[in-house]
Amino acid sequence: MTVNTTLKYAPSHEWARLEADGTVTVGISDHAQEALGDIVFLELPDVGREVAAAESVAVVESVKAASDIYAPIAGKIIAHNDAIADTPEAVNSAPYDSWLFKIAPSNVAELDGLLSEADYEAQNG
Repeated sequence: MTVNTTLKYAPSHEWARLEADGTVTVGISDHAQEALGDIVFLELPDVGREVAAAESVAVVESVKAASDIYAPIAGKIIAHNDAIADTPEAVNSAPYDSWLFKIAPSNVAELDGLLSEADYEAQNG
């Protein structure tokens, strides 16, 4: 399992990266894509949607199963990655380069409640 040290992790396997403009970029972890197997479809959240932390906001489908993707923090969806929706298999080869959506956080301090790299590895190691 590869873990990126610049990210925070939700226990439900989403990664979150705070951007310089104060937005948060979200994707799924290497552990999640590995467990899912070959990803074949992504249903991404609508731009403008207000979401709560831990709310189901997207769906990833693989040859093995379908799985919900949860918002790691509360806020408003400001973008989704149409390119990754067209090539969902890219999540398998580069999970930390394959973002799914971006959130304008209601409270950026919620990121402090997510897991560090070490904590995420301990949970999933």
